Amino acid sequence: MRYSQSEKMEIIRTVEDSEIGVVRTLHELGIPKSTFYKWYDRYREEGYEGLAPKEKQQRRFWNQLPHWERQRVVEIALKRPELSPRELAHYITDQERWFISESTVYRILRSHGLVTSPAYVVMKASDSFKDKTTRIHQLWQTDFTYLKVVAWGQYFLSTILDDYSRYIIHWELCSSMTNVDVERSVRSALKKAGLSKARRPRLLSDNGPCYKSTELKDFLENKGILHINGKPYHPQTQGKIERYHRSLKNVIKLDNYYSPDELRSRLGEWVDWYNNERYHEALDNLKPVDVYEGRAEKILRERKRIKEKSLRKRRKMNLKIVS
Repeated sequence: MRYSQSEKMEIIRTVEDSEIGVVRTLHELGIPKSTFYKWYDRYREEGYEGLAPKEKQQRRFWNQLPHWERQRVVEIALKRPELSPRELAHYITDQERWFISESTVYRILRSHGLVTSPAYVVMKASDSFKDKTTRIHQLWQTDFTYLKVVAWGQYFLSTILDDYSRYIIHWELCSSMTNVDVERSVRSALKKAGLSKARRPRLLSDNGPCYKSTELKDFLENKGILHINGKPYHPQTQGKIERYHRSLKNVIKLDNYYSPDELRSRLGEWVDWYNNERYHEALDNLKPVDVYEGRAEKILRERKRIKEKSLRKRRKMNLKIVS
């Protein structure tokens, strides 16, 4: 079976982030080890472009970056070390107003010793969702995850995520995980979203006891919300919010928290960054807030314009040097 460039990338991400080890993960995915490591070696050397089907090499000197652009990539990377090569490429396009590809950023940073491993986030449930949403507030995903507060015990983070934009509409830290907590979260999300009774989202959750209660069913029916329970052992359904919680915990759990308020403060910082600063690969490298507030098409058109302008400028400059 031949895999596309994006499928290879997703498989690499899954293996990198797996908690069951490389061999077992590859066995579950049905990928031979030799094949995977061939992809991985090419990815380490060439970045995302290294996963593309090999074609006859062509000279592309006309698109060579000038020295000042390469130097600027390094300067920005040192100022914004939290950005991956992928995020840095789109940050430069949006903020510096000139285009550079993700793979070029990766190679520049690697040559300066600023990248030691692929700086991508790993997750694969399926290449795409079967029933994709087409607008905000069409479907919300909700779930709980637990976090520890020293000397206080476990606390439960309730999150409501907009499926289309990945925007976190509401979150709250709870001392319990009951239908009452779910109802409170939904009520707060509806208030923040400002939705009329004629425009209610569907709500997708897993099959935990708090989501299967009769009380929650009555509450959601009263609010005009259709409740959908995901299929057990099928990660595609709640995959977006589960992936969000995993990314959150990878950062939040790096520190210890000695009071619920301290944890809430850190969670607030994380959510603000996620909604308003993080370039989301599944959103064409837009920020969730851009999609949620309807700016996506405008930004993508502007990026395309900047790319075309940058390439024309480099072609003219490099051809002039050659002649």
